[in-house]
Formats: sequence, structure tokens, C-alpha cells
Amino acid sequence: QVQLVESGGGLVQAGGSLRLSCAASGRMISILAMGWYRQAPGKQRELVAAITGGDSTDYADSVKGRFTISRDNAKNTVYLQMNSLKPEDTAVYYCAAGRNLLRSVMYWGQGTQVTVSS
Repeated sequence: QVQLVESGGGLVQAGGSLRLSCAASGRMISILAMGWYRQAPGKQRELVAAITGGDSTDYADSVKGRFTISRDNAKNTVYLQMNSLKPEDTAVYYCAAGRNLLRSVMYWGQGTQVTVSS
């Protein structure tokens, strides 16, 4: 079993930055892709960024050049550095672990709120 615990959400002004962290536990975590989905009110959950154990990455077009995902395998932790935040980035961000660069999600975190004010 894998458990995912997020931290780092909050309220920030447009143009600001936040860093999300997700600490994972469980034997399988080193072989799984990890990353972040987000869900805004009234919208479907969407993939934001994913990273494999070998550090291959994938990003949603809407965050490319602004968000950076990284992974510390020794700490079983994945990070999402979010810069130049926009009001449309406001959502609940969910840490996820799975396969195929997170096209197949096996485990979810509880979610953390990110609110960007204009």
C-alpha cells in the first residue's frame, strides 16, 4: 500500500510562487511515476505534471515554463515548484502515484488547496 501526504498549498497573489510537496510511503513507490493533478470548481480533474523514477517529466501545456516538478528518491518525495501563478491555477491539487506518466493513477493524496488572487 502507498500513502501520499501533501503540503504547501495556500493563498498567493497572482505572479507569486508556491511549492507543493508530497511525501510517499510504501514499498512500490520507487518504481511508480508521481506527480500532481488539479481540480477547479466545476471542472474535471486534470494532469498538471508527472515524473518517473528515472526523471522523465511531462507537463500540461498550461503550466509549461512556469511549473517545475522534481523528485527526491532518497526521501520518497516529489515537489512542484509553481512560479508566475495565475488566478486560473486556483484548484485543489492532488498528489498521485501510478504508471505511464500518471495516465494510470493507482494512489491519490487527500488534496491541498491553492488559491491565486488577482
